[in-house]
Amino acid sequence: MSENSIGLYQKIANIQKKIGKMKKDKKNPYFKSNYFDINSLLEHLQPLLEEQKLVVTQPLTAITSPVGDRPAITIIIQDLEGEEVEKYTTVLPDIQDPQKMGSCITYYRRYALQSLFCLQAEDDDGEKAVGRKKETKGNDIDF
Repeated sequence: MSENSIGLYQKIANIQKKIGKMKKDKKNPYFKSNYFDINSLLEHLQPLLEEQKLVVTQPLTAITSPVGDRPAITIIIQDLEGEEVEKYTTVLPDIQDPQKMGSCITYYRRYALQSLFCLQAEDDDGEKAVGRKKETKGNDIDF
């Protein structure tokens, strides 16, 4: 790492400052709720990662447990300017149906990114209920 480079956590903090709040613009008809889509999240997050020279990957992995290997997802964030790497792994539920497992993987990927970057979701339903208008800031991103 060069003397002038900043650390991994400072780069994550820089992204947190820039990304703003996410708008839940996708509908979940089953639960009659709104959510933000992982593809929109990645579309807006990727340029900020590139700007900070960070790479995030989310490979499917396995965790060895007393009852055998369990499916897991690992979020890996690496600083391309240095050697800093952080890994966080979450064990996934044991789901046999491939479509349900795919949905589960997407859900955990989305929430892992939301957690890692402390992303805020806009409380659009609550604001609508009390009749307030949304204040817009220059750095808010609609997801």
